[in-house]
Amino acid sequence: MAVKSYTLALLVLFFFINLLNLCGGANEEDLGGSFIFGDSLVDAGNNNYLPTLSKANIRPNGIDFSSNNGNPTGRYTNGRTIGDIVGEELGQPNFAVPFLAPNSTGKAILSGVNYASGGGGILNGTGRIFVNRLSLDIQIDYFNITRKQIDKLLGPSKARDYIMRKSIFSITIGANDFLNNYLLPVLSIGTRIQESPDAFVDQLISTFRGQLTRLYKLDARKFVVGNVGPIGCIPYQKTINQLKENQCVELANKLALQYNARLKDMLAELNDNLPGAMFVHANVYDLVMEVITNYDKYGFLSASKACCGNGGQFQGIIPCGPTSTMCSDRSKYVFWDPYHPSEAANLIIAKQLLNGGPQYISPMNLRHLRDL
Repeated sequence: MAVKSYTLALLVLFFFINLLNLCGGANEEDLGGSFIFGDSLVDAGNNNYLPTLSKANIRPNGIDFSSNNGNPTGRYTNGRTIGDIVGEELGQPNFAVPFLAPNSTGKAILSGVNYASGGGGILNGTGRIFVNRLSLDIQIDYFNITRKQIDKLLGPSKARDYIMRKSIFSITIGANDFLNNYLLPVLSIGTRIQESPDAFVDQLISTFRGQLTRLYKLDARKFVVGNVGPIGCIPYQKTINQLKENQCVELANKLALQYNARLKDMLAELNDNLPGAMFVHANVYDLVMEVITNYDKYGFLSASKACCGNGGQFQGIIPCGPTSTMCSDRSKYVFWDPYHPSEAANLIIAKQLLNGGPQYISPMNLRHLRDL
């Protein structure tokens, strides 16, 4: 009787082990990776490894990032970025590792790699005020290195399938090309005299088209591309322009909208012209503007003042650091610092990108893109 009971117990144990393997034992290559390109909105720590004036690896940044016990990671927010949240919701077992981090080797890269850099832009000259940053061209150069590493890990055939069919490429960039290039106080006056807004936007779109095409040639097929948000409404812009709480800088938002219209047309064109590609357009501008306009509906107390910062009515001059004034309830502020959303705002934005309709994410949301 004891032998039968022992045999039965082994069979039950074997059954449950197999069940666990079926339900939760998927390999990274089965899930695909999350490859993140962009600026400080999605930087997960690359700038920690650069000699740059744009860094976020100082307290109290990351104070709500539980995976690192509330210590700063180089993310320009109090918690997770939109890229972090989207990756989690789509089933990634780990956050995409920063490319420049020492642990971005071996199988760790199969969950995804983050190439984003605070101060980076579409144009190589953008963000020069920070001395060093990774432009999108350099970020794509780095993905080319990752691409070859994946070939070695999986073999060329499996690697191509992993990248083309299972992985998602997200690009959040463009704001710095305005804020820290064309609209940069004092330093950009010469640029604006020499180049009209139309010509500058033409240059951005032409350059970005080439960059996205280059990623396609490296086997990327599933893209989500965010447009530029309402940069005239961030605490920094409102403070330096001495605006009232419900006002935004018209020129900055006008330029963003001009670029966004061209971007949407360009993505539609790429969908038509690049076989097998799916470029999803994330309407970040309208989504963030909705949260700013109706902030109280979403449970926020302020959509104009930085939770962490110093200087002026909206604490929008000096970036978040150890000597900054910090709000008592970080979940009640749309903006964490003079430039970047709080984790609470990132959660709202990410939810719409994952599950929302065509007003904010088209021609499909990110759950549908994953399953494509």
